[in-house]
Amino acid sequence: MKYFPLILLLITSFLPFTHTNAEEARYCDTLNLYLENDLFGETDLHYTNGIRVSCVSPDLSSYLNDERLPLWVREVNNKLRFFHGLKDDNSPELQRNLVISMGQLMFTPSDKEEREIIQDDRPYAGFLYLGFGYHTRDQEQLDTIEMNVGIVGPASLAEESQDFIHKIRAIDKFNGWDNQLENELGVQFIYEHKHRFKLTNSWPHQDFIAHSGVSLGNVATHLNAGGEYRIGWQLPEDFGTAAVRPGGDNSAPGDGDIRHCNQWICGLHAFISFDGRFVARDIFLDGNTFEDSHSVDRRSTVADAAIGFSFLSGGWKISYAKVFRTREFEEQDKSHEYGSLSFSYSW
Repeated sequence: MKYFPLILLLITSFLPFTHTNAEEARYCDTLNLYLENDLFGETDLHYTNGIRVSCVSPDLSSYLNDERLPLWVREVNNKLRFFHGLKDDNSPELQRNLVISMGQLMFTPSDKEEREIIQDDRPYAGFLYLGFGYHTRDQEQLDTIEMNVGIVGPASLAEESQDFIHKIRAIDKFNGWDNQLENELGVQFIYEHKHRFKLTNSWPHQDFIAHSGVSLGNVATHLNAGGEYRIGWQLPEDFGTAAVRPGGDNSAPGDGDIRHCNQWICGLHAFISFDGRFVARDIFLDGNTFEDSHSVDRRSTVADAAIGFSFLSGGWKISYAKVFRTREFEEQDKSHEYGSLSFSYSW
């Protein structure tokens, strides 16, 4: 119950839009679609698919003192400054956005033919979730609070989703979904801080975006840290290349973002990123929380590295990355790789 005020805050922060003029009201300033699949890496196993759709609201800062919001919401809203609070009073106005998302994750073992539990390989698992996030940002820093609530197990519809896609693509189905994790309510709370350092102001444009955060919940409990280096022509005023991972929604543009230019190509850049995690719990490896289920020996440290490119055009940001992930459990014989494709449109 200690998180109830935050949940209420996330929901009520979005309510003022229902009072605005219908011709001016806009519930979504940036719409994002993220697709991750290991078929890009010519495999079909382990973390095999991830998809998320998210909507980033317009700036909510103008509503901080709006009397239509409860007083306690306005007070908490003004205190959600995090590291921004260390700045002086001459700092630029902060921008605040609500992010609502929906996604699905899918995990399978290596052998798609085996119908029984494969003891030394990861469990079949899926996660279908709804996410609420709150962003506070300026030109250099972004703070994210996020809560994901969903279902792990057959109710996640992971088996049906995979079978549907495999049927369309004429790919053999996995036979062991009867052994997937049992239905369990999944809850995850995330905080992540990002700091953008501009390295050059002339061609080639370069920056580095550092991040660190924490995830708590029965779905995943871990600490993480990493960064992204970008180099190219006309870098966007955002916080890097978005991913399906929690806290990864960072493609919403800031003031003066170049993606709204009138040219066919507004910007083009390459990037290299990495993220390391110290993992205390991962339900997709450790198994169900309150029931006996298939599990494997989870490794406590996991790292991702990615290389890719992005281009900007008429409000769009389109990115592709190849992601390499270290072994996640002791029985895993080698590292994993997959492709990550994202589409972001800002009005």
